[in-house]
Amino acid sequence: MRLVFLGSPPFAVPVLARVLASGRHEVRALVTRPDKPQGRGRKVEGSPLVALARADGVRVLQPTTTKDPAFVAELRALAPDALLVASYGEILREDVLGIARHGALNVHGSLLPRWRGAAPVQAAILAGDAETGVCVQRMVLALDEGDVLEGVTRRTPIGPRETAGELFDRLAELGGEAAVAALDALEGGTARFVPQDASQASYARKIAKEHGRIDWTRSAEELERFVRAMTPWPGARTSASGGRELVVLDVAVVEAAPEPLVHRLGRDVLGIPDGRPAEPSFAAGEPGRALELGGALFVVTGRGLLELRALKPAGKAAMSAAEWLRGARLGSEERFG
Repeated sequence: MRLVFLGSPPFAVPVLARVLASGRHEVRALVTRPDKPQGRGRKVEGSPLVALARADGVRVLQPTTTKDPAFVAELRALAPDALLVASYGEILREDVLGIARHGALNVHGSLLPRWRGAAPVQAAILAGDAETGVCVQRMVLALDEGDVLEGVTRRTPIGPRETAGELFDRLAELGGEAAVAALDALEGGTARFVPQDASQASYARKIAKEHGRIDWTRSAEELERFVRAMTPWPGARTSASGGRELVVLDVAVVEAAPEPLVHRLGRDVLGIPDGRPAEPSFAAGEPGRALELGGALFVVTGRGLLELRALKPAGKAAMSAAEWLRGARLGSEERFG
């Protein structure tokens, strides 16, 4: 089958690699975004996706926009049987979607119709979903609403401590498997597309840098998921006294507060009634208050206690909370956020 592949790194790299490695389909061209300046020197370098394509002798097209009539004409001249899309980053118009006889197939990192949109991996972790996966849908003009190809969906559990970056990498590999299976089904004439149940649809908004700011009034359970969802980008960020910026890398919900910490904070701060076990699940007081106990760092949230295990101060390398505490001079009334 003759293909044109449209994608952007990093998600598209394993998908294209798996398609090329299969040897069963001809990739006539890679369409990807123009290279951007990188690093402090602002040097323009080709992406890993471009390098992969060129190493396999695949033609590379990098239009500023797919709306350019010259690009549309060039794409049509390639006479593809199908377009395969993986995280391209631009909504394709009808004149592009209709070029190939099998249409355009999109490799999407969720179990549609759950988490349509730009950030399905982060959304699944934030929501506490037990599993997610990859499916292949036929692209239409509406956002991720196309029919899903039956029998090629890959499902996977979400690890209890898995970050968005780790899950993203796993889904990209599964996306490669799903893409090859989809192309094989199309070529073999066995492809069957099933409409999505719109009543079950949910949407994952695009993540921007400002969305990484930690709101300590949320519960410890929510914030544990938030840190994992924002890692590695945009990073779950907070600030200590003096405006010191911190990226929080690893946290854990405190199931039972150490008695010395309860004594130091007071049951009223933690919201623990007299006579009840020192479980911080009721905590409601002083969100953002940070305390050190035996080299460990705890923060009061809107509901519960959170232990911060790893941090990255601005301009410095990642470090354990114990390492940060040794130089932080944490005050008795320290408050994050």
